[in-house]
Amino acid sequence: MSYVDGFVLPLPKKNLAEYRRISRAAGKVWREHGALEYRECAGDDLSHPGVVPFTKIMKPKPGETVIFAWIVFKSRAHRDRVNAKVMKDPRLAKMPKTMPFDVKRMVYGGFKVIVDV
Repeated sequence: MSYVDGFVLPLPKKNLAEYRRISRAAGKVWREHGALEYRECAGDDLSHPGVVPFTKIMKPKPGETVIFAWIVFKSRAHRDRVNAKVMKDPRLAKMPKTMPFDVKRMVYGGFKVIVDV
C-alpha cells in the first residue's frame, strides 16, 4: 500500500493566488523527485451538521479558508527518499521565506494507506 503525507492549514482568502503559485511550484518539485500525486484543495463546503467540521479544528479567523492537502508516495521509505531530494532542490530555496499563512497553525502527518479503491 502507498503512503501519504497530509496537511491542513488556515489561509487568508486574500492570499489564495499567492499560495496557489507557491503550491504549484512546490508540487512540480515533489512530482519531479518521484511523488505519485500532489494535491492541494481550498475549503468550499466546510460545515455539515452532525460531524466535526474542519473549521472547528482549524479555527479559521474571519477572512480565512482551510487548505486540505496530500502527497502520495509508494511507501514510507519512498517518501523519505523523495523528501530528502526535495529538501536539497535549489528551487525550494527560492521559495518565499515568509509563507502567506501562519505556519504555526499548520497540522501535518504521515499516513499508511489502509484502503485504496
